[in-house]
Amino acid sequence: MKHKIVGKQKNSKLCFVCGMKNDLGLKAHFYVTEGQELIALFKPCEEHQSYPGRLHGGVASAILDETIGRAILNKYDTEVWGVTIELNVKFKKPIPLNEELKVVGRITKENNRIFEGTGEIYLQNGETAVTAYGKYFKVPLEKIADFDPEENEWKIIEKEDDPDEIEI
Repeated sequence: MKHKIVGKQKNSKLCFVCGMKNDLGLKAHFYVTEGQELIALFKPCEEHQSYPGRLHGGVASAILDETIGRAILNKYDTEVWGVTIELNVKFKKPIPLNEELKVVGRITKENNRIFEGTGEIYLQNGETAVTAYGKYFKVPLEKIADFDPEENEWKIIEKEDDPDEIEI
């Protein structure tokens, strides 16, 4: 299925998942679809392994947590942040290293204080490798961390190969 891309979310400097200057991080980029889903693209490397040649389950959980939690940003003009309450992950297939992976996250339920969502990691052949369900508190960023957007380089990072659509 093809997903039309209508926007891109911000990256930061040192976040393990989206930090562009974190040498050991995933350096994931997040794209908003016209259906308000969020698709993360990343390429895990040797430093992200558990067994040789396989992505560590904790790293798979981290990218799913980030993607589902960030999907709430698609719904509001101002930034709404999620703090993880619960994350349930099911591993279906081993995930190889050194190839681009696609992660999809979406919001499935929301009220004033909490939101829920689901997500999947897809292999290059389109098979689902991991699924997840998460529940998150909506919290203003200033109550989560001392975060300076400029210091943390919180901005959209344009790439030459940013896609107009993503096929899964």
